[in-house]
Amino acid sequence: MQDPKTDPVLAVYRKSIDNIDAALIHMLAERFRITQAVGEYKAKTQLPPADPSREARQIERLRKLAAEADLDPEFSEKFIRFVIDEVIRHHRIAQGD
Repeated sequence: MQDPKTDPVLAVYRKSIDNIDAALIHMLAERFRITQAVGEYKAKTQLPPADPSREARQIERLRKLAAEADLDPEFSEKFIRFVIDEVIRHHRIAQGD
């Protein structure tokens, strides 16, 4: 049996996973930089922190994209819902709630 610590095939897979994880973190950081600006704009213009109709459209769009990409749509919805909820929390903070 091959030792997972020295298996060269596993090492290549893990390096790719590590690269993808790093890209995800950078993409999330950029997304939150943009949504932070949106939250500040909403606070300044007195717009509500949440937009349920847009959220529903986004979730539906991302569920469809997930299905097309052979990713579980339920998982994608849970993931994006987590992100959206965090964004709304930040928007509420920006408004002083």
